[in-house]
Amino acid sequence: MTTLAAPEVLTRCRQLVQPALQEAVGRLHPWVSEMAAYSFGWCEVGGAPAVASGGKGVRQALAVLGAEAAGAPGRAGVPAAVAVELVHVFSLLHDDIMDSDPARRGRPTVWKAYGTGPAVLAGDALFALAVETLAGAGSDAVRLLSAALSDLVRGQADDLLFATRPWTGPERVRPEEYRAMAGHKTGALLGCAAALGALLGGAPPARVAALDRAGRHLGVAFQIVDDVLGIWGDPLVTGKPVHGDLRERKKTFPVLAALDSPTAAAARLARLLESDGPLQEMADLVEECGGRSAALAEARRRMALAERAYELRPLLDYLLRRDL
Repeated sequence: MTTLAAPEVLTRCRQLVQPALQEAVGRLHPWVSEMAAYSFGWCEVGGAPAVASGGKGVRQALAVLGAEAAGAPGRAGVPAAVAVELVHVFSLLHDDIMDSDPARRGRPTVWKAYGTGPAVLAGDALFALAVETLAGAGSDAVRLLSAALSDLVRGQADDLLFATRPWTGPERVRPEEYRAMAGHKTGALLGCAAALGALLGGAPPARVAALDRAGRHLGVAFQIVDDVLGIWGDPLVTGKPVHGDLRERKKTFPVLAALDSPTAAAARLARLLESDGPLQEMADLVEECGGRSAALAEARRRMALAERAYELRPLLDYLLRRDL
């Protein structure tokens, strides 16, 4: 496989997967298909072609790279890429409802644009379509996807419960709990993408498992970098307001790592989080307590573990350094 820079890898894999993904979505009920197309960024409400761009296609790329790691052509991983991308968007539709998020990538979320009930329906349809896409690939492929889905649900459940727990005291969320949650909520599907691609490419079980582990480490790094961007990212690049995660009092890795610091600054941060404190001061305290540096160190550690799967290397530095 020729070594390319990450943006070129993502573009190549998207171009390979996109026709099959659009064909699959086109098989849905027309109204549901429109909502799905809207969620992918392909159209506006009503079906007019969209100028908004979709996501980067990281999961698609992992599936294609997984197939190529097995010595197969990238197209062997296309069914895996389609299935995982469908599950990913299904999870976003439901996450946006659970989190009451009004916007994604600068546009109204599906539940805001079409209604809560229709958005749930569209998510369910994408989930069913993902299973259907893999049905012809055999029971091992469906089993891999099912395991990833179970982990994703476990991670989402933990994430929702974290919001109900206090910032201080014995019941507070520890950084190690957050790492486990991110491994399930974000890492499981990235690991599944790489593993499914390898499986469909004919890789032996040990190679499939190694790529699954690498993808999961990549997912934790990916989530933690998103957490850093959620506090210090450029709004023009991220599409989110500066200090957005602090405004929403999200229990992200930098904040949890900062609160673990046995300092007066960490105690001050906890008091501000429990009140209506100034966001800039909170961000400064998170940094002063080592939260930002701890987050980036953990992301780099996970990237180093993921890098053991050589085939994923083209994406690693790009994903770690994006917009920081």
